[in-house]
Amino acid sequence: MVNDTGGSYGVNEVLLASVLGSVVFSLLAAQPLCIVGVTGPITVFNYTVYDIITPRGTPYFAFMCWICLWSMVMHTILAITNACNAVRWVTRFSCDIFGFYVAFIYLQKGIQVLTLQWRAGDASAYLSISIALLVLIIGYIAGIIGASSLFSHSARVFLKDYGTPLAVIFFTGYQYMGKMKAIPLEHLPISKAFYPTTERGWFIHFWDISVGDIFLAIPFAILLTILFYFDHNVSSLMAQGTEFPLKKPAGFHWDIFLLGITTALSGLLGIPAPNGLIPQAPFHTSSLCVTRNQTDEDEGNKGRVETVADHVVEQRVSNLAQGILTLGTMTRPLLTVLQHVPQAVSIFDGAIANNILTWQTGYGRTFLCYGTASLGRNGMTLKMVFLIQEKSLTYIGHPLKRIKKSAIYWFVVIELIGFSGTFALTQTIAAVGYVPKPLARILSH
Repeated sequence: MVNDTGGSYGVNEVLLASVLGSVVFSLLAAQPLCIVGVTGPITVFNYTVYDIITPRGTPYFAFMCWICLWSMVMHTILAITNACNAVRWVTRFSCDIFGFYVAFIYLQKGIQVLTLQWRAGDASAYLSISIALLVLIIGYIAGIIGASSLFSHSARVFLKDYGTPLAVIFFTGYQYMGKMKAIPLEHLPISKAFYPTTERGWFIHFWDISVGDIFLAIPFAILLTILFYFDHNVSSLMAQGTEFPLKKPAGFHWDIFLLGITTALSGLLGIPAPNGLIPQAPFHTSSLCVTRNQTDEDEGNKGRVETVADHVVEQRVSNLAQGILTLGTMTRPLLTVLQHVPQAVSIFDGAIANNILTWQTGYGRTFLCYGTASLGRNGMTLKMVFLIQEKSLTYIGHPLKRIKKSAIYWFVVIELIGFSGTFALTQTIAAVGYVPKPLARILSH
């Protein structure tokens, strides 16, 4: 995002947005398990608005501020009118398509970061690609071991939670080993501690803009509100899915109002507006599940042991803690550490976010690790895997076995068409207009 917005949003802006979302929602939200931060879709929205309005000579930050202020008004109207009641019509169909789309956005942006490595030369590019693939492979293997029966339970949990972050730390130092230290790599651009990336203050002079541009921001605000209405509510739904044995009730109306407040604050501060994160929100709930082993009593699978969630540790501390820790990364010592992280490694910061402290940077929503992890758990992927599995080796109690295969084929085809249309649209200047598509999915129900 730092490259696509002319340096408008860098490390500190994204870190502060993450802190704002984490602290406000952990303390005040009705659904504090939903992780809030800078998402892939809002990144697309921000740089698309930049591409549209900067050629007109319109001040970018002032224009974005008015988009956020108008959006706050619209969020308040949604909360007052109980508009979130429509969320009850959102099914797995919509969630799967949107999750699949977000995963591909992560993968696309991660690959785009790798293509930039040729700026430092061929040697730098090939070293960066090899480092990126090694981190991805090690993280993937750590996840496989964590879900296997190898080693002790404690060792599996450790590898699953900290395998990728430790790989990121190792490969940050790997660049200085042997002959590799002579190869210049692209690193994360940082700014002064607690200062914006560009030469400006934290408070945006939103009055330094023409009246016409103030009203021009309304259509963009409508699109942003629709995006957040769907994105945040779906993130909350996925964080409270039926697979999680939660006891405390949901609170969508209050949270959409609270999201409007954080959106307005983001505009005034000149930072990306945070909202619910996919797949981080369901990952957070999953990490708080206390599991137990259960033996399948079905005659066809007698003796088969499954790990099921017994209960969820429902609290506000983990969300608040990662927000406070993220604020610490804006200090000079930790910014200096971030400066040593190669861009090839930085695209895996999402893994650190998931396991340690939501360490988000200017490239922070373009994570290959999140993309692959999200694809692996996505409903579309699971259905496609089921369709190509050998029937005799498929678990007899698999819920999809109760449905005609032809129905599953058509369902997946329609989902892929919906995903393809959304993804294709976001590759053009019309990307700012893709956000009503989720609303169409809601209305179609």
